[in-house]
Amino acid sequence: MARANDAVAAALEEYAELFAMTGGDAFRVRSYQKAAKAIAGFPEDIAATAVRSVPGVGEAIAKKVEEYLERGGFRQLDDLREKVPEGVRRLTRIPSLGPKKAVFLFQELGVDSPEALAEAIGQGRLRGVKGFGPKTEENLLKGIEQLERTSARVHVGVAMDLAERIVASLPAERIAYAGSLRRMKDTVGDIDILAVGPVSMMDDFKAMPYVAEVIASGEKKTSVRTHEGLQVDLRVVPAGSWGAAMQYFTGSKEHNVHLREIVVKKGWKLSEYGLFDGDRVVAAEHEEDVYRALGMPWIPPTLREDGGEIAAALRDALPVLVTEDDLRGDLHTHTDLTDGIASLEDMVAAAHARGHSYYAVTDHAPDLAMQRMTLDKALEQRERLQRLQASYPDMRLLHGTELNIAPDGSVDWPAEVLAGFDVCVASVHSHFTQSREEMTRRFVAACENPHVHIIGHPTTRRIGRRPPVDADWDEVFRAAARTGTAMEIDSFPDRSDLPSDLVRLAHHHGVRFSIDSDAHAVPHLANQRFGIGIAQRAWLTADDVINAWPLERLLTFLGR
Repeated sequence: MARANDAVAAALEEYAELFAMTGGDAFRVRSYQKAAKAIAGFPEDIAATAVRSVPGVGEAIAKKVEEYLERGGFRQLDDLREKVPEGVRRLTRIPSLGPKKAVFLFQELGVDSPEALAEAIGQGRLRGVKGFGPKTEENLLKGIEQLERTSARVHVGVAMDLAERIVASLPAERIAYAGSLRRMKDTVGDIDILAVGPVSMMDDFKAMPYVAEVIASGEKKTSVRTHEGLQVDLRVVPAGSWGAAMQYFTGSKEHNVHLREIVVKKGWKLSEYGLFDGDRVVAAEHEEDVYRALGMPWIPPTLREDGGEIAAALRDALPVLVTEDDLRGDLHTHTDLTDGIASLEDMVAAAHARGHSYYAVTDHAPDLAMQRMTLDKALEQRERLQRLQASYPDMRLLHGTELNIAPDGSVDWPAEVLAGFDVCVASVHSHFTQSREEMTRRFVAACENPHVHIIGHPTTRRIGRRPPVDADWDEVFRAAARTGTAMEIDSFPDRSDLPSDLVRLAHHHGVRFSIDSDAHAVPHLANQRFGIGIAQRAWLTADDVINAWPLERLLTFLGR
């Protein structure tokens, strides 16, 4: 179910960013950032809640939220958008370039976009400017290149939230999203919505608050651009062609081309309107019928990348993919003891409400100094968790930690302390630019630590913000398979880490996986559905995923 929380939080984050760029008071900037975080992590839908009841949301911010909920924006945000050109705002999305430097470049050098910045660097106009040495220029050019690769796409979490809001907002008899979002790609360039319903639905669509611009409009298809900058195509299709349309518009292009080769050999035709033998309709209303008529079972959308799925389907050898229902627990979550925003009690209660058989709390370890963790705090949390266990006899509570993998591969705390934790996730949180050889040795050393059970968000990427680290993944995965260390599929949608191509590579080497939410608030526990999408795209079954195992098998794996 789509909630308004993420859209409201994004608007407040944008306001905080623009306010900072125009010289706004740092305290107020932080208050808006904290409010955005609180709203994003609030367990109830903000549109159906008294805004002022959200912790950290004061009177002034609440008024802006209420105005946003009413009309899809608020006056102060509109004003700041006019003051700061869109190109200058895009500058802040370049890794390592903050708001103050972006405004400085605009005001002092007239640099008003990433393209203009690249040109200025090429012309030598930044030489001698304080804070912009040769190394900074090199990093900025790399950042601009990364931004160009990702700027036309958003991560799956943004796209899913928007698609679900659109689906819930329109008066259709039948409606669903298709395209790369249905295939659960980790980034999405546009959203395809299919609907059965009246032509008047197009006018309803164009009038929605999420629409920033109408690109094209007709009776069968309307294209808009949303405030997120994403194009959405709404197509009204005949009820009798629903299955064929879903198959056609889900793609991928390569999957459909391969499928059409089979169709042509039969002397048939396949389009969004159906599968035809001359004028005879072979299949149209149900997607399963299209595949069945071509001699194969229905192929899950997450497999439709022409990666061998059609050949496997023709010989009835498709894997039984892991599903969200298969997951029995979550092995990487945080509380307000470190950088989460919900209490231990609230996170445990929410995990129980999701039906988990086991649940691990893995707050950060002390080497991530900004979290101010200590062993005393960890041990006190362990006692609280043990007391809570009595209230949840049907859910095993596991006390874990997210360790930091140092540049040499060592982790926080000595072996005797680590032995006291039920589960240890070890992750890279710094020194991202080590050489390929150094990073590979770093991961291998972590895998070889007998107390490390899971390597967390292995590539460390943040989609659109930070590129993946460079490592010899074949060597890392061989080490993980040899030592029995699981690789995490971090389901936080701006991470989606490991990505599906590396999951397939790791699976080839015999590695096991943990599909975790990396939750920092109660709503984040639902992130696991994105991790399931990655796992399915990599052809994983429930047996490949340690937190789809029964408790006793998991405890054996953890050495408990």
